[in-house]
Amino acid sequence: MRHGNSGRKLNRTASHRKAMFANMAASLITHEQIVTTLPKAKEIRPIVEKLVTLGKRGDLHARRQAISQIQDQDAVRKLFDAIASRYATRNGGYLRIMKAGYRQGDNAPMAVIEFVERDVDAKGAADKARVAAEAETAEAA
Repeated sequence: MRHGNSGRKLNRTASHRKAMFANMAASLITHEQIVTTLPKAKEIRPIVEKLVTLGKRGDLHARRQAISQIQDQDAVRKLFDAIASRYATRNGGYLRIMKAGYRQGDNAPMAVIEFVERDVDAKGAADKARVAAEAETAEAA
C-alpha cells in the first residue's frame, strides 16, 4: 500500500528525480519560463514555490537550504535578489502552468510553467550572455 507516499515517480529512481527537479528549478529560476511535460510541471511547482518562500525569508540559513536543494549559486542569487523582492507582498501562487498541446514524437501532454509577473527579457538572456562571452574569448585568441 502507498500510504503517505505522495508525488509522481515519473519512471525514474529517487536520485534521478531529485537531480532532475534541481535542474528544472534552476532553469525555471534563471529563465523564468520553461516548457516541459504536464506531470513534470505539476511536480516542480511546489518545489519552486517553497524556494521562493525561502528567498522571501532572505536569511543565511534559507540561502543555504536553497543552495542545498538546487546546487546552482547563480540561480540562488537571482532567486534571493530579484525574484524574492518581486513577490514580497504576494502570499503564494508565484507560478502558473499553461497547457501547451501535445509533443510531436510521443504525444505527451506539454505545458509551459512560468512565474506570474515574470521578466519577459529573462528568457534566453543567460544564453545570449554566454554566447557573447564565448565569441569575445574566441576573438581575443
